[in-house]
Amino acid sequence: MTQQIEPSICETAFNCPHCGAFTTQTWFHSFVQRVTNEDRVPSIPDATVLENVQVDPDISDETRINLASYFEKVLSRRAFLEPLKTSAYCDLQLENVHISKCFNCHELAIWLHREMLHPSNGPSVLPNGDLNDDIKRDFNEARSILNLSPRGAAALLRLAVQKLCVQLGETGRNIDTDIASLVKKGLNPKVQQALDIVRVIGNECVHPGELDMRDDAETATQLLLLLNLVAEQMITLPREINALYGKLPQGKRDAITARDARALPKP
Repeated sequence: MTQQIEPSICETAFNCPHCGAFTTQTWFHSFVQRVTNEDRVPSIPDATVLENVQVDPDISDETRINLASYFEKVLSRRAFLEPLKTSAYCDLQLENVHISKCFNCHELAIWLHREMLHPSNGPSVLPNGDLNDDIKRDFNEARSILNLSPRGAAALLRLAVQKLCVQLGETGRNIDTDIASLVKKGLNPKVQQALDIVRVIGNECVHPGELDMRDDAETATQLLLLLNLVAEQMITLPREINALYGKLPQGKRDAITARDARALPKP
């Protein structure tokens, strides 16, 4: 299973909560300056400001590009860094608030003490790219609520396993029956165990029994990893092997087919 280093105030490299890449994170102190405009509140432009900038004939092309880029970033509701355009000093240092910047995607994370406030989308584990889109949606929804509701995340991942069984050719009507069918077709026992772990824990969260997942974000995170592991073993790896095998010369593939035919037991 691919190692995941969750975002932490104590690390200089972890899996980015935005793009999921394991990479270097640059940390920044925060400084503040008192709002001194006439309204004495933060100035937040709306979409009309961007539209006016784009059609204003009195500004240069260079200024138009710079302003449009700035307003687009503001309107995207993302945190970003912007150089100071004046020499005015900052009034105060903002203590106990920290900012990390991803080397890979350049997005920012905002922290209060040891807790990440933004983005608030849970662990950095991203869904396997070979999963169907509806499974990815369940996966990402589970990520988004995992820290607030590990039980809800586990229940969603159980649903994702049921849909994964359908992607693997099963009916999807009964998850236990589907897993048993996959076992008969030669499912790796460890992959079967991974499916059953997510199935059982997710089911217990829907119908509480012996497991209590109310505060167990760590276990819910492991369920994300297990679902990706199953997808990697059952979908990604076979696809990659098939692609490489298809690149072998036709004569070599025919020889392999003939060899395998000779190895089959005679009736």
